[in-house]
Amino acid sequence: MMATGAAPQPFMEPYARHVLVCVGQFCSPNRDGRAIYSRLAALLQREGLLFGPTRVKRSEAPCLGVCAGGVVVAVYPEGVWYAGVTMELLERIVVEHLKQGRVIEEAVFHRLSPNTR
Repeated sequence: MMATGAAPQPFMEPYARHVLVCVGQFCSPNRDGRAIYSRLAALLQREGLLFGPTRVKRSEAPCLGVCAGGVVVAVYPEGVWYAGVTMELLERIVVEHLKQGRVIEEAVFHRLSPNTR
């Protein structure tokens, strides 16, 4: 029971994965990160990943702390980080990784240590 005048508790639909896209100007001075982030929404919709048990959340980040390697995209809960993400690679990330569950190994530059999960 909430106290009178208390703010309601937030609610979030369940989701399977969370994708973070670096939109900072050090990684992508031509604002490629923003274009990748925008395209991600359309690809998630096309692949049926916006609702239901396979739902994927997306967030833009002003800096993911890498500041090199082109557009950086991180996928959680796996903790897989991709560098140099282009529109073509983004398409593969959505279809192969987010939808089919296969990490695109040749594009991975970092993984969350299994000891930290």
